Amino acid sequence: MKNQPMKTYRCSVAVVLLLAFATSAQSPKPAAPPATAATLAARVKAEAANFKGNIFLYAKNLDTGATYSFNGDEKVRTASTIKTAIMVEAFARVAEGKAKWSDELSLTAAKKVSGSGILQELSDGLKLSFRDGVTLMMLLSDNTATNLVLDILTTDAVNARLDALGLQHTRALRKIGGGGESVADKEADNKKYGLGVTTPHEMVMLMEKLERGEVISREASKEMLDLMKREQGRNGIGRTLNGVEMATKSGALEALRSNVGIIYSQRGRIAMAITCDNMPEVDWTADNAGYYMLSRLSLLLLEGLGK
Repeated sequence: MKNQPMKTYRCSVAVVLLLAFATSAQSPKPAAPPATAATLAARVKAEAANFKGNIFLYAKNLDTGATYSFNGDEKVRTASTIKTAIMVEAFARVAEGKAKWSDELSLTAAKKVSGSGILQELSDGLKLSFRDGVTLMMLLSDNTATNLVLDILTTDAVNARLDALGLQHTRALRKIGGGGESVADKEADNKKYGLGVTTPHEMVMLMEKLERGEVISREASKEMLDLMKREQGRNGIGRTLNGVEMATKSGALEALRSNVGIIYSQRGRIAMAITCDNMPEVDWTADNAGYYMLSRLSLLLLEGLGK
């Protein structure tokens, strides 16, 4: 009889624990806080607030469909990123039999333009193939090669191809240094954009179409991405990512640095287009503040959109 209270106590404890377990099992687990999207937005806004200039970006994880935009639908100057669209028209022209990769381009003193590239340093009269011109345009962002390619294609043809791809805000406006002006260049609102105009969103759309093999053909899309994977002088997006595959095209003006591309990370294929514009200081070195911002933002996008 003296042990009876102890049995009752143990029984009561067991019942309480059993009820507690049952209640815990039946209660829904608290939902995971939506921290990823909110944290990404907060971090990008913090970077933008401390940056001397304006930031425009759009990104998409091509594996999960997750997206992020910061002024991503606003029009921006393309600088040399418009060469991605010129490349598309070149591949399309060859696929349609309207041009051959072996077609000859002739370098003359009158056709040389300053800025990025190597052709301006080479001898007048040099002959190179159409394919060589496109390759130099994409790997070295060669300005002279770009103009030689546009002499064959025309800016209006590039824009017609962009229309066919559903890219209505992306336009090649003229050749580098002037000449070859497109119909779109005659629009007053486009004069301020210089070489070309786009939105980060549309540039990501183009990169996604390339990655999915939807531009011209799967084979042509792959060839174009392979060119972009060999771009030299990567100072912007993915700058600190050693050993990570990337397909990119960069652009630079006195007050602008921009990048479009895909980073093939372990957390997904992240397509992104970032523009840093209206920077107050002119700096043509690899230490340009815009380059560092492109790099930091690309890391934030990989983390925030990664699966």
